[in-house]
Amino acid sequence: MTMKHAGMDENTKGRVQLIALRILVYAILIFLTILCLFFFYLMIINATRSNAQLATGFTLLPKGNFFVNLKNAWNDASINIPRGMLNSLIIALSSAAITTYFSALTAYGIHVYNFRAKNLAFTFIMAVMMIPSQVSALGFLQLMNKWNLTNNYIPLIVPSIAAPVVFFYMKQYMESVLPLEIVEAARVDGSNEFRTFNTIILPIMKPALAVQAIFSFVSSWNNYFIPALLLDKADMKTVPIMIAQLRSADYSKFDMGKVYMFILLSILPVMVVYIILSKSIIKGVTSGSVKG
Repeated sequence: MTMKHAGMDENTKGRVQLIALRILVYAILIFLTILCLFFFYLMIINATRSNAQLATGFTLLPKGNFFVNLKNAWNDASINIPRGMLNSLIIALSSAAITTYFSALTAYGIHVYNFRAKNLAFTFIMAVMMIPSQVSALGFLQLMNKWNLTNNYIPLIVPSIAAPVVFFYMKQYMESVLPLEIVEAARVDGSNEFRTFNTIILPIMKPALAVQAIFSFVSSWNNYFIPALLLDKADMKTVPIMIAQLRSADYSKFDMGKVYMFILLSILPVMVVYIILSKSIIKGVTSGSVKG
């Protein structure tokens, strides 16, 4: 009886410890969630305040200048917000599409085919990943000037084909979810390589494509460095350039409420894309095998 009671006490103690651990984990997750959302909430609050109210300091309560700030930002004579958001949307969607497709295609070639320079090609791509874009920016700008491609979206979209980080993710994902037997079966059935990739491999890769599409979209949408070097026409500028332009306005025209409103508007397309792809993103995180 004593041993039985001792066993029951140990089981009860273990359950209490497990419950306490779960409570601690949930408390930490809730705290981190609140911390992440707090700054987003603060941005919304600041978008409802005037420039004078923002100068008074921090507050958690909204004010009544939301629509005033929206009108001031939307009708600002120095920038064209609708045009800027359209420019950024064209660049970001195009970049995300070609980045995910060609990175998946490259990863497919490296994963499926066995050739003599396979390891060398993989090593070279990984080495390119270590080179920051700022290192080659000057040479890239000179080349674009030579080819008369400044104030053009081509230099902001086409180089997205080469994305070593996305390629590496795609290759690792393929290794975990893509048995080579599927490719062999497609070949036996007479399917050519591009048809196999487009109709069989891409549906399997849908979760990974969604994850990298949102990352690529956000990266391109927030890109300021290269577009600022290449674009100087007002009707071709992107959202980050326009936000910087608002923030650098002279004191008499500076309106922080208008800046916060523009930042809030610039986040909305990213939220829409994330909501559309959220289900696939969750599948990309949780899937670990091909389901038949």
